[in-house]
Amino acid sequence: MSDRRGPVLAVRDQVARGERTAEAVTREALAAVTRCEPALHAFTAVATEAALSQAAAIDRRRAAGEPLGPLAGVPIAVKDNLCTRGIPTTAASAILRGFVPPYDATAVARLVAADAIIVGKTNCDEFAMGSSTENSALGPTANPWAVTRTPGGSSGGSAAAVAARAVPASLGSDTGGSIRQPAAFCGVVGLKPTYGRVSRYGLLAFASSLDQIGPFAITADDAAAVLAAIEGADTFDATSVDAPPSTPAETGVRGLRIGVPRAFIAGVDAAVSTAFDGALAAWRELGATIVDVDLPHGSLAIPVYYLIATAEASSNLARYDGVRYGFRAGAAAPESLRGMYERTRDEGFGPEVKRRIMLGTYVLSAGYYDAYYLKAQQVRAKLRDAYAGVLAQVDVIATPTTPTAAFPLGEKASDPLQMYLADIFTVSANLVGVPAISLPCGFSPDGLPIGCQLTGRMWEEATLVRAGAAYQSATDWHLQAPSLA
Repeated sequence: MSDRRGPVLAVRDQVARGERTAEAVTREALAAVTRCEPALHAFTAVATEAALSQAAAIDRRRAAGEPLGPLAGVPIAVKDNLCTRGIPTTAASAILRGFVPPYDATAVARLVAADAIIVGKTNCDEFAMGSSTENSALGPTANPWAVTRTPGGSSGGSAAAVAARAVPASLGSDTGGSIRQPAAFCGVVGLKPTYGRVSRYGLLAFASSLDQIGPFAITADDAAAVLAAIEGADTFDATSVDAPPSTPAETGVRGLRIGVPRAFIAGVDAAVSTAFDGALAAWRELGATIVDVDLPHGSLAIPVYYLIATAEASSNLARYDGVRYGFRAGAAAPESLRGMYERTRDEGFGPEVKRRIMLGTYVLSAGYYDAYYLKAQQVRAKLRDAYAGVLAQVDVIATPTTPTAAFPLGEKASDPLQMYLADIFTVSANLVGVPAISLPCGFSPDGLPIGCQLTGRMWEEATLVRAGAAYQSATDWHLQAPSLA
């Protein structure tokens, strides 16, 4: 049986008791980032001076007997699509090269208020559009378990940083699986909260009805501790909600009903299937009941997602025009305003972002709106009803997080459709708005991590954390670290 307490809770307790200083912990994390970074390229910026200044302030307050926050001294990395005051925020796009926000995203501000230490920004697919972190204008991130493999995306840098033990936890964003898929590929925990639990203020929007901010960590309990610090209503985000606490009040899974949509998950890689079955067996041994369920319309989630998400991206990214902030294309001679717009967006956006903007503009255009966007929203409503029906019968739905383990860098780069299909098990939670968690549950024959996903009812992250913590108390998959760690 393994110790459920992960590095987030361990560091917090050690700093609170005076066993370690926040400065020593921070210097250790910064050294780990330096050690791993040449091989991984997980970071776009490292905030050395700011982090050490935060740590010193925490140590002074502790020495003075002042109260500390619930994450005091815990180094955390933040995905580069979350605004950070004084630290560059580029969304891994050339169009935001050199942009330094004058404010923190609400989630970041709440981390700072909890006395967490922001050590830097992590690499991602440009504007969070991708599943491999290869669409970054700053270059790809490598998987710590095998540097020739993808860490997943779009939050690949955040997942790789935690997997490599450079930081105890990190923040990512999840629009269609961008926390859970890289968590699975990198062998860490990734938690996508219910839509509205965490404020999106300061998150550079991709698809506003789908985006949600959440944590990466080594353990489910650590992820819950980070989520508890950032959740809650925010006057700057009208979609945010004061919901029941996400931290579980009880432990164990005895009596928990876990639904398995066998038909939906048929055809996954053999190693993934074996690891998934092993996870189900572990929960059964712990007292949970495994129930076969039917998940209608699940196969339609990918086309629905890539119509709705691209339509919203087309609208959200219209603001990047070279006028107000970020990159503006230079001109040898005066040109029209429209010409400047066109050149700026052509040079500033990468191929995948352009592809999604064009697709989204097309599905919103006159004559196609009803046939594509409106129809996709109607199917989305059907998916929401289907999940509500299944989750009325069971407490959580279990699936593999991904159909395969991490694929080689470059393998799917020239085939967007195959890249999109890698998200088959993750996009539905975003379309429906429910929470989901990915837990490490095994390894492929060539030593690559495999993840198991649990999806729950709205506002019931506590159930997911409880099931994840129970599983991790009985298994050691999450304790194994790559050689880069």
